[in-house]
Order: sequence, then C-alpha cells, then structure tokens
Amino acid sequence: MGFARTCSVTLVGVEGVVVEVQADLEPGVASFALVGLPDKSLVESRDRVRAAVVNSGGQWPQKKLTVGLSPASVPKGGSGFDLAVASAVLGAAERIDPRVLADLVMVGELGLDGRVRPVRGVLPAVLAAADAGYRQVVVPECSAAEASLVPGVAVLGVRSLRQLIAVLTDEPVPEEEPDDPGRPDPAHSGLHLPSEGFGGLTTRAGGREHVPDLSDVVGQRSARAAMEIAAAGGHHVYLQGPPGAGKTMLAERLPAILPPLSRAESLEVTAIHSVAGTLPPDRPLIESAPYCAPHHSSTMQSLVGGGRGTARPGAVSLAHRGVLFLDETPEFGGHVLDALRQPLESGHVVIARSAGVVRLPARFMMVLAANPCPCGRFGQRGAGCECWSSAVRRYQARLSGPLLDRVDLRVRVEAVTRAELAAVGERRESTRTVADRVLAARERAADRFADTPWRTNGEVPGHALRTRWHAVAGALDEAERRLERGLLTARGLDRVLRVAWTVADLVGHDRPDAGDVELALHLRTGAPPGAVRALGTPA
Repeated sequence: MGFARTCSVTLVGVEGVVVEVQADLEPGVASFALVGLPDKSLVESRDRVRAAVVNSGGQWPQKKLTVGLSPASVPKGGSGFDLAVASAVLGAAERIDPRVLADLVMVGELGLDGRVRPVRGVLPAVLAAADAGYRQVVVPECSAAEASLVPGVAVLGVRSLRQLIAVLTDEPVPEEEPDDPGRPDPAHSGLHLPSEGFGGLTTRAGGREHVPDLSDVVGQRSARAAMEIAAAGGHHVYLQGPPGAGKTMLAERLPAILPPLSRAESLEVTAIHSVAGTLPPDRPLIESAPYCAPHHSSTMQSLVGGGRGTARPGAVSLAHRGVLFLDETPEFGGHVLDALRQPLESGHVVIARSAGVVRLPARFMMVLAANPCPCGRFGQRGAGCECWSSAVRRYQARLSGPLLDRVDLRVRVEAVTRAELAAVGERRESTRTVADRVLAARERAADRFADTPWRTNGEVPGHALRTRWHAVAGALDEAERRLERGLLTARGLDRVLRVAWTVADLVGHDRPDAGDVELALHLRTGAPPGAVRALGTPA
C-alpha cells in the first residue's frame, strides 16, 4: 500500500481555497478513481496525467489508484490540478519521496507530452497558499513572474514534469528545448481572451507606445473639467451629447489622469485579470487603472459576472479600481443597466449559484455616454432631428431614475464648432498636467481620511460626511432647499456634498464653500456649457 499527498488550489470567484490532493495505491485491478466533487475538466485529468507520466519516462502504477481532493464538500474545477495529481501518484508509487511533497502547493496543467502549461488564476492561487501558511509553490515557468509577486513564498517554475521529478529527487535537471522565439507560444493558446480586458488603449507604432492624451480633445472645457473632478473624487459621470462631440475620447483619456495603483490595489486588480484570463503575458503586475468598455449587446452575465458553473468576473470586476465605460448607454438592456445599482453602492457583486455564493470586487468609476435621441441630432440648431417626440422620450427614459440618481456628474457635451477645429496654436492641457492636479487633490483627501477605511470622496457614506466633516456655514442652504422641494433626493444631497468636497480639494479650500456647492449642484442637474469654468482651473 502506498500513500502520498500534496496540495493545489481551487478558485471560488477570485479567491483561492487550498485543496489537499491525496493519492492511495492498493492491490487490485488497475483502475483510476478521482473523487472530491471534480468537474468535467478535472475528471479528464486522469487521461492527461497518465499520458504525461508515461511520456516523461515514468511508470504508471498497475494497481487500484484512488485520488481524493479534500475538502470534498467544495466544488473543484479546472486543469490546474494536473501537476499536483501527477506528483501525488508518483509519490504513492515511491518514485518521489512523499515527505518532500507534503509541504508543496502545485498549480499547473499537463500536456500529454509532459509539458507544464499555464492556467488562469495563478496569483490568487499563490495568495491563498501564502495565507494558509505554505511557503513553497510550483507553477509553470511562464507564470513564475506572476507568482513571485507574493512576498514570503519561494516559487519554483518548471517547464515539464521531467524537470519537476528531477528537482524533487535530487537528480540532474534535464534541459527542455524552448519554443522558437518568432512563433506564438502554444502554452498561452486559449488562455488570454482578446477584446475583453486591460490595456486596450495603448497602441504601438514604430516600436513606441502611444497613450491617448487629453490634449487631443478639442474644445469641451466643461466636460474636461468635469472629468478632472470625477478623477479627483472617484465620481461617476454621465455625458450626453451628439455623435462626434468627443464623449468616447474623454472616457478613453480618463484612466491616464487617475493616480497609479498602490501595491495592494495592484495585486487585487492583477488577481482579477489573472482569473479572467486577460492578464498580458509580458506584464505580470497591473500598476495603472484598468479600462473596460463592453459593447451594448453585452449580457448581464458578461457585465456583472456569472456564467455556467463557477462564476467568472464580468466587466464591472475587470474595471475594478479603474473605469467602466458604457457607450451608447440607452442601447443596453434595462435589466442589464439596473444590475449595476448594487455594485455602484457596495463596491462588490454577490452572485448566488446552486454551488454557492461568490463575492467579486467591483469598485469602479462609471462613465455613461448617450446621444440626446435615436438619431443624435435632437436639440442641435440646424441639425434637423427627425425623431418623434415620443421616440425621444422613450429613448431618454431607458436610463432609469434610480441608476441616474447614483451618477454624481451629468454634463451636456456640445458639438465641436468649426472655429474650435480650425484653431491653430491653441494651448490645451496635457494628461500629465491634469494628472498632477488630480494626484494633489487625492492626497488632500487621503490625509483627511487617514484614520478611516475610505480613500476618496466618492466612497465616503453620506452620514459620515455630514457628521464628521462640515462645510462652511450656510454653504448647503440652496441644496437643502432643493431637497425640501423634492428636486433632490437624500442620496442626491449626499452626492452633491461629495462633489463639493472634491472641488474644494482641487482648488485648495479647507472646506467646501457656497461656490463649491453651487458648482456641484450644476454638475448634478446637468451643467450647461461654461458652467464648470467656475472651478478656477484652466482648461
């Protein structure tokens, strides 16, 4: 009788659960049983592991083999258990010393020839192993950089099962031929999902990276200032205007003026993208705010997360600590948009399935963009809108009141004039200049919230903002009158106060005064062109 055990990790949402992989050999008819709530991809590991062991020069034990995954009550899936299953079987067959395997955590898929292939979610898997007290992990060689982001854990990157056996048995490590440099890496085939994730705004031309700059936007002084306020306070924005006015350009340039992510935030965001399979292979750590712009035909599952079996992160989680841009917002389904109301308030998504409940982080800045009518020319002088008034009302009513009540800034984006397009030598502020002001405002807010769990004005609950930090006496009189007349909800009043604090941080006021609150009210109700010039920052 032979017995060996090692460990691997299964993912529940974006969190890992350490699983003990046990292998037991007994006399009897040769068979292979895998128990412990495995899914289809894990059940198929029996054939992959057997072929990998044989093609790696090992002998498959001709006995009754049982592999158990503990805890047995947790559903397990994915091909990341292959490496642990193969090692446990070889340990039970005494090819590897079982004592060496007991303190290791292994994550990786095996090819039929014994190569170790990467899997999604290596970073959260290693984080879970570190939290459980393990200090040694084995991962595919191409994922070693990602796993090394976790401090205090020794990472062994292997290219094949042969190399792992040699390392664990103190034998000479065989050399494995790398793939040709000019060919696509087959190990990453199907692992990274295009068009779904991070970094889509950066383009390469002539060997140089080009990041969209805010100085590319012509005109739109009010909208530019509103985006600056949004970045400084973490506020949601609604841009309404005709096609071609620059709404998409403004949204695409918002991530670049956000401050860099902290170390903890970078690990959090990287873990989400690793689980989703959108982590760039040459960029193991995401250090800047992500940007996600799903198409208006997206389903609820692709937007908020879910899917068959284990829930996967959706667009709101891929935009965690970054920007979620919904272009042509009225074209999204009403139930899809209303599903955003929970993460906008709580900063996370809770998805219930028969197998359990998954909690996915989703604290993002939302940017909504919409035309004024189906043809986009309503309200434009000389544009000749052909939409019926009833069609315009139906189009604008697709955004529900409860959703818009959660949006802090509403800006009307006007069409760019010929004079603005033809202006030569006009000085427009660059992304770096605006980003410096945003960073200074964020630092003022961080000092104010130093002893609290909040970081930006957009995160602070209304009760705390009203009781702990007070505006200048009389500054909220107009806002409170609108509340009494029913023109402003209680949530709306709290959001006006949050924006007023952000304006005060940008202009250097210790507390919001009447002018700061007036500007916040303008932005709350839909700022007319030029209203944001009262901010006092050049645009």
